[in-house]
Amino acid sequence: MAPRKNFRNQAKKEVKPAAVVNKNGVKAEATVAASGGGGGFSGTKIFTWFMVLALLGVWSSVAVVWFDLVDYDNVIERAKEFRFNFSEVLQGKLSAYDADGDGDFDVEDAKVLLDESPGEVASKKNRTKGLKERPVSVVLREAKEESAVKEPDAVPPPDDDVDGSQNTDVESEIQAAVSLPPISDDFIPDDSRDEATHPYEDENDAIDTKGELVEKAQPQQTVEESKQYNDQPGSLETKEAEAESVPEPEADVEPEVESVPELEAEFVPQLKENAEDQPKDKLKEKAKKKKPKLLNKFEKTIKTEIDAAEKLRKKGKVEEAVRAFETLVLQYPQSPRCRYGKALAEDGLAEKMLSNDMLQKAIATYKEASELPNATPDLIKATLKKRAERQQFLGRMRGALATLEKLVQIFPEDVALKNDLGVAHLLIGDNKSAKRVYEEVLAVAPSDGFAKVHYGFILKSENKIAESIPFLRDGLESGDPGTDDGRFYFHLGDALQRMGDDSAYKWYERGHQRGHFASVWQRSLYNVDGLKAQPWWTPKDTGYMDLVKTLERNWRIIRDEALSVMDKTTSLFVPEEENLREKGEWGQFTLWQQGKKAGESCRSVPKTCGLLERYPEATGCKRGQIKFSVMQPGTHVWPHTGPTNCRLRMHLGLVIPKTGCKIRCTNDTRAWEEGKVLIFDDSFEHEVWQDADSYRLIFIVDVWHPELTQYQRQTLSPI
Repeated sequence: MAPRKNFRNQAKKEVKPAAVVNKNGVKAEATVAASGGGGGFSGTKIFTWFMVLALLGVWSSVAVVWFDLVDYDNVIERAKEFRFNFSEVLQGKLSAYDADGDGDFDVEDAKVLLDESPGEVASKKNRTKGLKERPVSVVLREAKEESAVKEPDAVPPPDDDVDGSQNTDVESEIQAAVSLPPISDDFIPDDSRDEATHPYEDENDAIDTKGELVEKAQPQQTVEESKQYNDQPGSLETKEAEAESVPEPEADVEPEVESVPELEAEFVPQLKENAEDQPKDKLKEKAKKKKPKLLNKFEKTIKTEIDAAEKLRKKGKVEEAVRAFETLVLQYPQSPRCRYGKALAEDGLAEKMLSNDMLQKAIATYKEASELPNATPDLIKATLKKRAERQQFLGRMRGALATLEKLVQIFPEDVALKNDLGVAHLLIGDNKSAKRVYEEVLAVAPSDGFAKVHYGFILKSENKIAESIPFLRDGLESGDPGTDDGRFYFHLGDALQRMGDDSAYKWYERGHQRGHFASVWQRSLYNVDGLKAQPWWTPKDTGYMDLVKTLERNWRIIRDEALSVMDKTTSLFVPEEENLREKGEWGQFTLWQQGKKAGESCRSVPKTCGLLERYPEATGCKRGQIKFSVMQPGTHVWPHTGPTNCRLRMHLGLVIPKTGCKIRCTNDTRAWEEGKVLIFDDSFEHEVWQDADSYRLIFIVDVWHPELTQYQRQTLSPI
């Protein structure tokens, strides 16, 4: 439209054309020539020109309407699709789409709009194009593409089909047809960790006031209190000694998997079926959960304030959340929900600061929240459960027990709370009380799988092997939450083995399929992934050649010191206490335990201890022992596995009868020799027979697995 533009630039030579707009919006231009001096148009000429202009307007309107030169309804609809203001369309004020540069939105601009997308219009304002028929879908798509530039989150519509049709986004159409209400400033979106599905917050690893990286805190209790439960291979305490807490990434290498060939084909299909069923059970359980009601009537009136503080906590802004909840507690001191929020925020801050003191404060605040009047039952339950969890985290097992006992008193019909109480008794070594709790649970809920597996475990610890099997088996088969645990597969298989039932390997295989065991043979529960896994090792394999040579060169010195303390009157050798013997006598004399030297014992065998002092791979092995082992004739040790894959076990032969003594690891059986070291990985199944006519004496030295880094050796928790 350059000529029209040039006309404007020549205003002194010509009079600006007058524009006439008819009722349909068509603009016709009349160029009036300027007359010289006092000359002008006569009345007749004026009437003639008026008629011409009127006729032009009429015929233009007829042409537009009857010949569809411009479909104004379509223009208006297109304008809507391009998100124009409808009144601006009527008034011709869409300067952004002023294609001809005349300062308004008119027919000429509409032509360009019908023929070009908004992006094209912007780049081709000074071009005129003829009308073309274009599918509505194309125009709509272009409009959405333009809006997508302004709204990055918009999802572009699907491409046109081959036949020119296009799939319709029903949801978008509904949203376009129904206006959405405005969003208020205090609107808080639902958090993905809503208390409906996660009423209790996740816990991080252990808290250390020094800021040092540690594994989860170990229970602060005596060995006597917990040995019946915690010291069992794969006992039911939380996996706080797990190697997975070591932050150094390990290579994702699967240990060599060995299984029982004749059984594997038989139960793999059944195992896969069970593995597929488990998630469904968990989904059903999740679907049954109801969102806890944590607000009382008054707190519903201040929900906006509570939500604002809670939003800070869930976003990880724990310092701000603590301050926000402290303010709310000052304003509403009788609000249990405000105080519970404060406790949760303090809990999160404790994790961030690695502060036990802050966690103690959170534990106290949990108690305060639970004791306020008008606390809802759901809030009391959530608060006290969280308090018990954090008490256990700090190793305050008896405090956690008291909290759970209070919970059971308040909610006597809640079977899950009774189950938790039973575990709390087990964690302090009170198997008798735990047994009573689970008997009460099974009396009212005989099919409760959680109670069954724990009750079966207690029976097995009492050496009631046959009685334990149906409870362990039925509990595992129930698929109830808390039952799919390697410890129960471990103990069920062990019980079956002791009864001479080969179906034990079926359960070991199932445990392996569930990811609890590295293989059917290697069934340790406290592992570091990726470590080389083989039952038997050579000294060269371990890299501890110097240690092996020292032991073998000095075996007689070690033997003589051992013999000097074997006198039964000294009581230095104590019977094996892990219930691993089917029959016979097996005594042990320990020099190092969990990386700590037994000073009194070493004073009895100073030369032996002196030889080992310079081998930290042995004396510093927190997941092992150094000890003498004497086994009398007629002794049989059940097939069993050690608790961890983080160590290797060296056996130095001291006094070995010529025949009758042997050890099997997986399916490879060997015998000891005096003055020689045997090395095996005791996380693999092994079994011992002593059928000789005299005692067998060996020296056991556990060493770190050679592939563990120095950092891992320092940070792994003791076992």
